Amino acid sequence: MSNQDPRRSLPLREDDCAVPLVREPVGSAAATELSAAFKALGDPVRLRLLSLIASRDGGEACVCELTDSFDLSAPTISHHLRVLREAGLVGSERRGTWVHYRAEPTLLRRLSELLAVPAAGSVA
Repeated sequence: MSNQDPRRSLPLREDDCAVPLVREPVGSAAATELSAAFKALGDPVRLRLLSLIASRDGGEACVCELTDSFDLSAPTISHHLRVLREAGLVGSERRGTWVHYRAEPTLLRRLSELLAVPAAGSVA
């Protein structure tokens, strides 16, 4: 049985990166899987889009609320949102004529845990 969530491109294997990389090297499979999320966040527009979505009440925003924040065309914003969705950083749901995006906390938590640096003196 697969542990793949059909809404995202990354398998849900939190144990692959539960330990910060400053404590032990990240495994090859986890590095490959998580690099897609980091790559998606490497674009300033996508990083800002994710921040706008995640910082909203409930961690969700309508695409109509996002487009005014940028001096970009709607198709360009849609492209960036698709990249974030395919990387597993946001999920989406169509409600009538609008698409609502939500931050995916599981993957954000995995990325955060991977990059966590323990307080001074607690590195094993």
